[in-house]
Amino acid sequence: MKVSRRMKRMSSTNKHKAGGLSLVSLMDVFTILVFFLLTNSSSDEVLTNPKEIALPESSIETKPRTTIVIFVGAETILVQGEIVMLTADALEQKAEILRPVKDKLLAQKDNVIGVSTKAIAESTEVTVLADKKVPFYLLKKIMTTSTSSGYEKISLAVIQKAAKS
Repeated sequence: MKVSRRMKRMSSTNKHKAGGLSLVSLMDVFTILVFFLLTNSSSDEVLTNPKEIALPESSIETKPRTTIVIFVGAETILVQGEIVMLTADALEQKAEILRPVKDKLLAQKDNVIGVSTKAIAESTEVTVLADKKVPFYLLKKIMTTSTSSGYEKISLAVIQKAAKS
């Protein structure tokens, strides 16, 4: 059987086609992904404070660690972002230990879901973000409640002042 010129031409062009994946674009995507993960996995933790809390200023240089966070606002007290009790109720209470706050702190020790919550559950540290207008005796009640719940290290969060130059 005789092969036509068209068949010869088609068979010669089909031989040069290389099939498969282009690894260059795949490597570019993975390189970008690695740089993204490296830049976003820094060890610095920035605590987000609600708009209703105005933190005092400080010039301390140490960075905060992963801890349980207690927000003390003008209206509510939150533990790990969940409302525990009203600030007015805490101010009126005569007892030094705030029972709803203590219950929530003790529940955090059993609340282990992943690696970050495991670090928080095993920690004995608490960070208190309190509005600068909150009276100190309320902060003292919260610190007393924290220590009675097994959290010995208490940090008060502040806004870092610019260094004087």
